[in-house]
Amino acid sequence: MKKILVYTAFVFAMISILMIESCKKDPKVEVDMDMPYNLEFGAFPQPLIAIDNPLTVEGVKLGRMLFYEKMLSSNNQMNCASCHNQKTAFSDTNRLSIGVLGLPGKRQAMSAFNMAWNSNEFFWDGRAHLLRDQSLKPIQDSLEMHETLPGVIAKLQSSNNYPPQFKKAFGSEEITSERMSKALEQFMNSIVSYRSKYDDYLAGAATLTQIEERGRFLFFTEFNPAFPNASGADCQHCHGGSNFENDKYANNGLDNDAGISDIGRQKVTNNNSDKAKFKVPSLRNVELTFPYMHDGRFKTLEEVVEHYNLVTNSSTLDGSFQQQLPNGGLKLTANDKAALVAFLKTLTDYKLTTDSRYSSPF
Repeated sequence: MKKILVYTAFVFAMISILMIESCKKDPKVEVDMDMPYNLEFGAFPQPLIAIDNPLTVEGVKLGRMLFYEKMLSSNNQMNCASCHNQKTAFSDTNRLSIGVLGLPGKRQAMSAFNMAWNSNEFFWDGRAHLLRDQSLKPIQDSLEMHETLPGVIAKLQSSNNYPPQFKKAFGSEEITSERMSKALEQFMNSIVSYRSKYDDYLAGAATLTQIEERGRFLFFTEFNPAFPNASGADCQHCHGGSNFENDKYANNGLDNDAGISDIGRQKVTNNNSDKAKFKVPSLRNVELTFPYMHDGRFKTLEEVVEHYNLVTNSSTLDGSFQQQLPNGGLKLTANDKAALVAFLKTLTDYKLTTDSRYSSPF
């Protein structure tokens, strides 16, 4: 009898302990704010990531939230994605982006992907030294988001979502413009485009059509008027490498000296030799990032190719175009122009436009 009572007491004691333990709250899981973000970039070279702002899981998450956060604008109706839409490879299909006051900007919005492979400042004229610097300028621009940094910080600080997320990303709930810019920099650096048909072709997983192959030849072959049949369009001179750009600024022959109204890089450097020079953009996803050029003057790729067939001369025209002028330009045939357009379309990364890692978290 005693054994039964002892056993029963033991069973009740164990049940009581289990019930007490089950009623306790789950222990708080500490978040590792330094957990590295796994950046995928295929066959690209190692990216240029700032030592003081490595990509972390929580930092990229916060940057993504801010990228889609409308509180960054004065009327709480506009966010970064308003002018950098994922469906169009993080670009704007308006010739000039429209800000919160309904006013147009001064230039066509550049695409925001593969920023981690950029080494020569940001914006068409390079007025922002780092990507984090670039991230804050649209917020304060009267033609864009028309807000102040203190105003944004106050709104974010009073929200339920952001103080905890800043703590996860940076160790405390303090919200500063520097932390905002670093988070945005991390997210934009995480947006990578490397999964086009051309990438598959390089990997041996796709075959180019006859017209695409002709376009590839023209794109990568130098202009040689002495041998017309072997001459190319020499596009790779400015749009080379894995990202199809050269991290330089160039006058690509849009206007003559009298017709230049936007002096471009010269406004930043105060150097006359930089007049009408603009950042050479990536040609990846160019099929989706219309309209084209810093002022969005061309609506189609056909217009772009026609422009490069015979550019306009000016005092700062890039040297690569100078040799073409005495010969009347590239003298591309209609078939050649169509082939170049066909090849450019193989650079489209459709997976980028739907990748959930880059879409709105809200």
